[in-house]
Order: sequence, then structure tokens, then C-alpha cells
Amino acid sequence: MLTVLGFAMIATFLVLIMMKKMSPIAALVLIPALFCVAVGQGAQLGDYVIEGVGKLAPTAAMLMFAIVYFGVMIDVGLFDPIVRGILRFCKADPVRIVVGTAVLAAIVSLDGDGSTTFMITVSAMYPLYKRLGMSLVVMTGVAATANGVMNTLPWGGPTARAATALELDAADIFVPMIPALGMGLLFVFVLAYVLGRRERKRIGYLTLDEALVPETDTVLVATGGGTGPDPIKRATGGPGADRDVDGDAERGAGRGADGDAERGADGDADGGFQGLDPHRATLRLRLYWFNAGLTVALLAAMILELMPIPVLFLLGAALALTVNYPNMAEQKARIAAHADNVLNVSGMVFAAAVFTGVLTGTGMVKHMADWLVGAIPEGMGPHMGLVTGVLSIPLTYFMSNDGFYFGVVPVLAEAGAAHGVSPLEIARASLVGQALHMSSPLVPAVYVLVGMAKVEFGDHTRFTVKWAALTSLVVLAAGILFGII
Repeated sequence: MLTVLGFAMIATFLVLIMMKKMSPIAALVLIPALFCVAVGQGAQLGDYVIEGVGKLAPTAAMLMFAIVYFGVMIDVGLFDPIVRGILRFCKADPVRIVVGTAVLAAIVSLDGDGSTTFMITVSAMYPLYKRLGMSLVVMTGVAATANGVMNTLPWGGPTARAATALELDAADIFVPMIPALGMGLLFVFVLAYVLGRRERKRIGYLTLDEALVPETDTVLVATGGGTGPDPIKRATGGPGADRDVDGDAERGAGRGADGDAERGADGDADGGFQGLDPHRATLRLRLYWFNAGLTVALLAAMILELMPIPVLFLLGAALALTVNYPNMAEQKARIAAHADNVLNVSGMVFAAAVFTGVLTGTGMVKHMADWLVGAIPEGMGPHMGLVTGVLSIPLTYFMSNDGFYFGVVPVLAEAGAAHGVSPLEIARASLVGQALHMSSPLVPAVYVLVGMAKVEFGDHTRFTVKWAALTSLVVLAAGILFGII
């Protein structure tokens, strides 16, 4: 009974948000509350929610102060050189822009934190997508999938969890998986190229006006007033210029987070362009190297685990605000400027705590995992590596990494051991689903991504799931081909 209700709850949630019948926050709260009552445990709902909130509170705190920190870094101009470098590479070509998104997300993912990756990637790429009229779900989909593959780094989380759960060495799990993960990342780059080609066909081939080439570094990212010549000229238009990459009417590029049309790529409503205005009053170019050094030190401390990540971002945000904006009024203004993102993301995290709290507290997760493991045919015993890899794709999407690695993987490893399958093989196979995991509604970082990109979560899910699942299958196939799994 709990198994059926667990799957029904997840399916109901996904259907409602993808059909835009409910907002993600409302669905994350109300759907599990109703199902908790349906299983006869409504009296314990409060306990489940408090327990879920307690587990996710550090994550919410980390995201709140990380948004403030990186928001301030964007305000002061730390990432402006990155934007200019991306512009020089992309040259207003949709193919280069999408590939550049994948490369940037993969590189920044080396810090092991998805929220950081998405903040930097969106702040650099969002102005380009908006200015050229490209689909924003392409940006979020490519960034999330690239980050998912890179999330398997030993300090990223999943590998460490697998090593802990099975009492193995993280390096023994990760190092042999490098070729397969490399193939997965290569597939993401190829996918980015294909999606870029489709975007180029949809909006036409774009070139920069040669007379304005010296100014493109700033013109493309500046807040415009609608005056002056447009440096972007459409050379050729594709037959599907009014349709997105899936052939549906464009939903991502021209809509805000609340589904309303944006007031224009250069208008006051577009915070992305204002945030990268090269003449903005918030710039602190004389403090550039201080801010760069502070950011590098912060990321290094995260990787070395010198302090809990929420504490690091709290200290970093306080220091960045104090040094860059000594005036208290300016500090309040910067905090207020990013309050929207902070509220949206932290609210989503606490709403997700209701969902995870009910799933775990009612026992739905355990019953679902036990049912899936029990459904494996006896003849598949010698192929438990393959089974684990396949199961990791849906399970890491519908479950938290903690639930999967500490609840399911040990059971799969025990079943595999009975047939001579090494725990190392099971651990490596369990990493396969991470490309899809990063777009799971249970991953707080994905709300940072869609929130900053002004993309509805349902649109992101509908577009990304198929490509991320395909990437996971490529990693699995490469692992089998190379004899890793």
C-alpha cells in the first residue's frame, strides 16, 4: 500500500507541476500533506515536516547566504571578465553559446557545489540568451546535465556517500569511472552542439556588426534604453524561427518565473542585463583582486572542508558586504536587491522538506526501494552492476542521494555479493544516474538555476529529463564497454 501511494504521490506532483496546475512550492507542500493523511498518519504530519526541515535547514542557510555572496560578487564586477571572455568566444553564434554554457558549467563544477555552479553560469550566460532570443530552457538543461556528470567528483557528494555506505575508498570508486564519466561529459558537449544548431536554425544565423565589434563586450550585456543601433543583425532566418528546439511554441526564452511575458530584453524588468551593466554604480573595480582572492579562498575552504559550507558562505557574505559597501545604507540596498532570489529559493527548500519528510517518515521511500529490489529477477543476480546502473537513473531522481546511497545501494550490494559481484562495481554503477539527479525536484540547487534563469520548473523538467536520462545511459553503456561495470 505504501509503495503504491509513494509512487502515486511522486507522479501526482510531477504531473501537476509539468502541466502548470500548481506552483512547485504549493505542490511540494500540499501533495505530501494530502498523501500523509491518506495513509492514516496525518497526526504525525507535523513531526515529519519538522524532521525534514531540520535536515534541510543547513542547505537552506547555505543557499541563502551563497545567493547574497555571489549576488554581491556579480554586483561588484567579479564575473564581468568571464562574460567578456565568453562573448569573445561565442561571437553571438547560438552554437558557441550553448557549447560555452556546457563548458563553463563543467569547469565551475570542479568546486563540487551545484548552487555555486549555477549562480556563476547563469550570471555569465543569461544576458547572451536574452539578447539573442534563445531558449532559456536550453541553458538550464545543458548546465544541469553538465553539472550532474561532474557531481560525481569525490568531493561532490555521491561518490563519498557510496564509499561510506559500502565502506570503500572513494578513489577506488571514482578513478576507474573516469573514462565512462568522460564519455558522459563528451556526450553533453555533443548535445550542446546539436541543441545550439537547432537554436541557430530557429532564430537564424546571427553576426555582430563589424563596426561595433570593439563595443560588443559591453553592448551585449549592458542595460539598454532602447535607443541607438542594435549590434546584432539577423543574417538568415530559419523556417521555424518562432518555435523552440522541441518544435513547441517558445516557452522559455520570453517568459518570467511567474509565466508572464518579460517586458523586453533591455527593459527595466530584466534584472539580468541590469546586473551586468558595465556602468552600474555597484561596481568596485579597485577591489577586484580582493574579491577574486576572497572567492578563491572560499571555494578552497569548501573543497578542503575547513568549515561547514553554510558557515563559510555566512562569513563570506558578511565580509564581502562590509568591505565592498562600508555604508550601511548600501549594504541594506544590496541585500534587498537579492531578497527575491533568497526568498524564492529558501522557500522552495523548506517546501521540499515537507515532501522529503513525508516520504521518509511514512516509510514510503523504504517500501518503494524494497519493492524495486524485490522485483529484480533471480536470473539478473550476476548482472547486478547493470541493474544498479539502470535503477540509479529513476531512483536518484525520485529520492535524495542520502536515501539512495544509504538505503538502497547496500541492499543492491548485498544481492550482488551473493552472485559474486564486487561492491566496487555496485558503487561505480550507482553513480550513473547523477546526470538526471541534478534536475530532481528534491535537489535544492536546481531551484537556484531555474530561479536565476527565470524559467518555470515544469518547463525545465519537461525539456531536461529526456536529455539527462540519455546522458546517464551513455555513462552506463561506456562503463559496460570499458569493463568498469
